[in-house]
Amino acid sequence: MRIQSILSLSVLAVGLCAVSIPATGVYAQDPATTSPDNSANNKRHTNTADKQSNAASDREAARKIRQSVIADKSLSTYAHNVKIIVQDGAVTLKGPVRSEDEKKRIANLATEVIGSADKVTNDISVKAGS
Repeated sequence: MRIQSILSLSVLAVGLCAVSIPATGVYAQDPATTSPDNSANNKRHTNTADKQSNAASDREAARKIRQSVIADKSLSTYAHNVKIIVQDGAVTLKGPVRSEDEKKRIANLATEVIGSADKVTNDISVKAGS
């Protein structure tokens, strides 16, 4: 009987430890109180991804630009994930990239699809320390 009680307490203690310690060893933050890293930056922008046009021509332009960016394997993962917003035929590019060359390359790809550098707003930033 005593061995059974000790065994039960041991299993209970191990179970409590396993439940209370996250597998990663780091406690997760509450998403409701944690804002994304770029929240402050987004407040100053008027043209955001939620303003993306639903016009077929704008969606098609955004698709072609994204395909061009993804197809360029010389670009970093950061560059492959820039935001591409097309509104009334005008493109806005946002997000961090690794170098000034990547920033220019993405703008050039967008210009090739849109047909005019005047219709491309390059708000891409170069990530410091890259």
